[in-house]
Amino acid sequence: MPDWATFAGFAGVVLVLLLLLAHASKAAVSGDALPRSDWSRPRPGSVDPAVADVHVRLADRVLDSPTRHGEPTDRPHATPQLSTIALLANVAVSQGTFGLLLLAGAWFTQIPLAAFGVSSSLVSASMLGVGVALGVALYVANEAGASVGERLGIGADEGLREALAPDSLGGWAVLLFLVLPIIAGFEELLFRGVLVGVFSAGFGVSPWLLALGSSVAFALGHGAQGPAGIVVTGVLGFVLAAAFVLTGSLAVVVVAHYLVNALEFLVHEGVGVG
Repeated sequence: MPDWATFAGFAGVVLVLLLLLAHASKAAVSGDALPRSDWSRPRPGSVDPAVADVHVRLADRVLDSPTRHGEPTDRPHATPQLSTIALLANVAVSQGTFGLLLLAGAWFTQIPLAAFGVSSSLVSASMLGVGVALGVALYVANEAGASVGERLGIGADEGLREALAPDSLGGWAVLLFLVLPIIAGFEELLFRGVLVGVFSAGFGVSPWLLALGSSVAFALGHGAQGPAGIVVTGVLGFVLAAAFVLTGSLAVVVVAHYLVNALEFLVHEGVGVG
C-alpha cells in the first residue's frame, strides 16, 4: 500500500536541498561574487541551474576567461578551470543523482507510476507530439518575452548557459543527448510529477492549487537567472504544470521542457543569434 506521507516528506527534503543549491548558484554566478562585464545579454530564459559542486567552479570558469564572445571580462587573474565536458558531466551526475533518489523513494514507499503521470497510454506518439508542439510554442513565447524585456532594459543572467555551451561536436552531443534530457526528466519528475501528480493523488489536493505552488518553487529554483528570469521561469513552469494537469502525462512536459532548453542552446550558443 502506498505510503504517501513518507514519500511526501522525502520529496520535500529533495526540494529543499535543490532550492538551497539554487541559492548557492545565484551567489556564485551573480555579480555579488565578482564584477561582470556586459556579456550577459538581456534575454529571459528557462535554462536550468546546475546543482551543488559545479557552481563555484562554473563561475570561475566564466569570469576568469580572457574573453567571452569576443568581449573582455573584468576578472584580473585567471585560475585553473574545468573543461566544458567536465562541467556538463558534473551537471548530469548531480541532477541524475537527485532523480534517482526520487525514484528510489517512490519505489520504497510503493507510489504507483500512474500518480506521476506515467503509463502506457500516456507515453504514446500522440502525447509526444503534444509535447513537441508545446515545447516549440513555449520557446517562441520565451523569445517574444525576451524581446520585450530587452526593450524595457531588463533581462536574465545567462552566465550558466554560456558557461555550459559546448565548443566541440562531442560537447554538443553530451549536452543534447545526455545533460539536457537528464535535467528535463528530473525537474519535471519533481515539480510536475511529484509536487502536482503525486500530491494530488495521495492527499486529494486540487491539482491546480498544486500547479501554482510548484510553479513558485520552480521559479525560486532558478534564482541564478536574476529577477526577470525568475518571473519568466515561473510563468513557463505554470504552463507546464497546466499541461500536466490537462493531459495527465509526464512525457508531454518532459519533451516540452527539453525542447525549450535545447532550442535556446542551439539558437543562441550554437548558431550565435543574440
